[in-house]
Amino acid sequence: MTQNKAYEGTYQGERAVWLQHGRYEAAVLPEIGANLIAFRDTESGCRFLHEPTEEEMPSFKARPIIHGIPVLFPPNRYEDGQFPWKGQVLQFPVNEEATGNHLHGFVHDIPWTVDEFGSSASESYVIVSLTVDEHHGVYKYLPFRFTLQLRYSLSRDGLSQQVLVRNEGETEMPCLLAFHTSVNAPFVPGASAKDYRLKLTVGERWEMSKRMLPTGQYQALTENESLMRDGGVYPFYEAMDNHYTALAQGGRNRMELTDTKAGVTLVYDVGTSYKQWMIWNNFATEGFFCPEPQINLVNAPKSNLPADEIGLFGLAPGEIWESTSRLYVKKA
Repeated sequence: MTQNKAYEGTYQGERAVWLQHGRYEAAVLPEIGANLIAFRDTESGCRFLHEPTEEEMPSFKARPIIHGIPVLFPPNRYEDGQFPWKGQVLQFPVNEEATGNHLHGFVHDIPWTVDEFGSSASESYVIVSLTVDEHHGVYKYLPFRFTLQLRYSLSRDGLSQQVLVRNEGETEMPCLLAFHTSVNAPFVPGASAKDYRLKLTVGERWEMSKRMLPTGQYQALTENESLMRDGGVYPFYEAMDNHYTALAQGGRNRMELTDTKAGVTLVYDVGTSYKQWMIWNNFATEGFFCPEPQINLVNAPKSNLPADEIGLFGLAPGEIWESTSRLYVKKA
């Protein structure tokens, strides 16, 4: 049985905070966007998140998006890099040449601060944060004073993620956030992706333009998308880079990934604060895919749809938004 502990160490040569509790272990990379890069079951050998190999570390550090759990703030695409907010237009860099959009925000590849870590009989945890003010590089694009805080903990119930956004300034700030969570399929050692089935609590599929921006219209779900919603589908049945509304089932908004041969299911319960899902499966390449919970619709500031419907909201001075998600395993 693994000893319960939290400690500073390294991961592929990078500074890491490691958590161990019971059969589980996890690692956070504070210098690379506070990415939760690993979540493992040391008894079964399961690795639930897509981790970079030693050879992939240079490309991972250059673009830390498709491994672990990157934090996107603000998430996904913004047309021409423009972000209208309260009578002004914030200009983000256009960093996706193919679409002419800004992509994925400003916090996933920069250093965060380790505030605290520790362990007890019930959990092992780490708290990391990022505080932006006039002296921080992010302020150039998001001219607001705010703090992002993440608390990751391991317990007998798997991996818990608590995220908090606090407005530290004097003006209302946008609160748009997502996680580009990269899940292994297969996650059981020696298993075949062909035996995996994905279930996701999606509602409607957003129609996307050639620039990968929502048109404001919905598309009918295909047969496979209906299977994904209602029962389970092979995660690589076709290339997916799709955007959906979230529609809770049984009061929960979650992904379930089942290894049908091993009889185990990885549950990613993100909570009902996330009103949208993105899903990307690396051009239908077996190995991993990304079920991405989002607060907001892609390009939400330029949408004419009701703000509450598309998750476009702000925090007044002193206000806090927070939410809790969990990754855990159950018998299928």
